Amino acid sequence: MHILDGSRGEGGGQILRSALSLALVTGQPFRIHSIRAGREKPGLKRQHLAAVLAAQRVGSARVSGAELGSSELVFEPGAIQAGHHRFAVGSAGSASLVLQTVLPALWSAGAPSTVEIEGGTHNPLAPPADFVRDVFLPVLARMGPRVELEIVRYGFFPAGGGLLRATITPAPLQPIELTERGDRTLHRARCLVANLPPVVAARELAIVRREFGWGPGQLEEARVPGPGPGNVLSIELGFEHVRELVSAFGERNRASEFVAQEACAAAQTYLQHDAPVGEHLADQLVLPFALAGGGRFRALPLSLHATTNIELVREWLGARIDVRSDEHGALVRF
Repeated sequence: MHILDGSRGEGGGQILRSALSLALVTGQPFRIHSIRAGREKPGLKRQHLAAVLAAQRVGSARVSGAELGSSELVFEPGAIQAGHHRFAVGSAGSASLVLQTVLPALWSAGAPSTVEIEGGTHNPLAPPADFVRDVFLPVLARMGPRVELEIVRYGFFPAGGGLLRATITPAPLQPIELTERGDRTLHRARCLVANLPPVVAARELAIVRREFGWGPGQLEEARVPGPGPGNVLSIELGFEHVRELVSAFGERNRASEFVAQEACAAAQTYLQHDAPVGEHLADQLVLPFALAGGGRFRALPLSLHATTNIELVREWLGARIDVRSDEHGALVRF
């Protein structure tokens, strides 16, 4: 049984989610203590508990410690159950992160699956659902498994109430190389607003127009229904071999101009480098590349989330993952 310290590295939910994924695909149990010890409110929150319960159902697992606030958990996986699954976070916690916890098991299963998850689709503490759909899943499709992700309902923080639906077609993972962007194929900004005045989107998109000189065809306002107010500005940059999507979230008493400037700064950071893989995508690619048993990618400087993930995967799989980093980024070989 793997014994894990949840306080290591970034000290958040990443270790738990990756351990659940690894347990499901390898059939190996684990015990984790000090869950999210690096956070102001440690232990399992609703989002993390939802991931545990989703993994339990998908993996026919025996679990102890699966309750709100728990700092220790034992997870013993069984047989993977393909088919239809529906889960609820019970808060505005990220539905995308719950989905990504069970995806490796379901893309390895013997039959297709559909998964529906209620919760937050756009949460400032996690990559939004459209990042998973438009950035991560196309890379995964190049490796074999195909996942179609639909945002059925939008759910913004703090109200939540969103719904994601994923259809998973399993396939063996094949190693790939992702070291070049290729030529740029698209650039656009999209401002999502729910239950807010139209001026919010107008002010944010005006900043993007000023910073990048983009025309109306690259600037989109999308008004979506939701149980509460919400606003996210996303900038998408498409290239021959990869896409990047950066986002900034509106909050009460935060000027629209600050939201737009944050998104523009993140986009500029990506454009100032030439590595194809951005910060969040690097984190998400570690597990599939390691499970594929080969390949490499070139990324912007790795986050603590990514390095924590790499350390865990190395130890769990006994895999050699070579990371060569400098101030410009990292080359990660599997």
